[in-house]
Amino acid sequence: MSVIGEFTVPAASFVLADALASHPEMRLEADRHATHSPREVLPFLWATGGDFEAFRDELDASPSIESVSVAERTEDAVLYRITWAKPFRELIHDMVDHHAAIVEAAASGTQWTLRLRFADEEMVSSFREHFDETGRHFEVRSLWHSTGPRQREFDLTEDQYEALATAARAGYFDVPRKVSAADLGDRLGISGNAASQRIRRGSGALVRNALLIDEGVDCS
Repeated sequence: MSVIGEFTVPAASFVLADALASHPEMRLEADRHATHSPREVLPFLWATGGDFEAFRDELDASPSIESVSVAERTEDAVLYRITWAKPFRELIHDMVDHHAAIVEAAASGTQWTLRLRFADEEMVSSFREHFDETGRHFEVRSLWHSTGPRQREFDLTEDQYEALATAARAGYFDVPRKVSAADLGDRLGISGNAASQRIRRGSGALVRNALLIDEGVDCS
């Protein structure tokens, strides 16, 4: 049975340490819909919460990046299209060679948070041992077995799961709210009203199946 682990790794051991240190308010998140190839690893990064033009200048100056451009822009987020330099591509390939598949990647301040999938738990141990030896310390925060799409556990549809996950990552549930329903709709390729409805119905399913499971309360 496959295993998913949530890891933290210092930006200095992964990538973009200087850019993130210069803009500690900035949050990066790999676009989960992006396709990957042997050359294109983490080709798109969403950025929120900072000065996008100044951060773009930092990315341009980064030795980890061959080229960067703006692929999309909203009122409070920018999607950067990045071609990474060889050392970072080789690091990702080394991770893959040690049986890790990147599920999610996000960064802010001095560290990255990664969700990695492995075929079994023994591979997690060998992965950590290898990178400890190279001086790149991937700290495990949690491990769990993957038994199927995560939305099934809480009776979420795939669309509801995507809407809730996107909303949480973008700061929709923060106080004050960082993005609007219309912004989420743009990211999801639907109207703002449809995004709001998905979030409402998905939240209802989460409450019913996580908090009110013994009460039979209808939150729809």
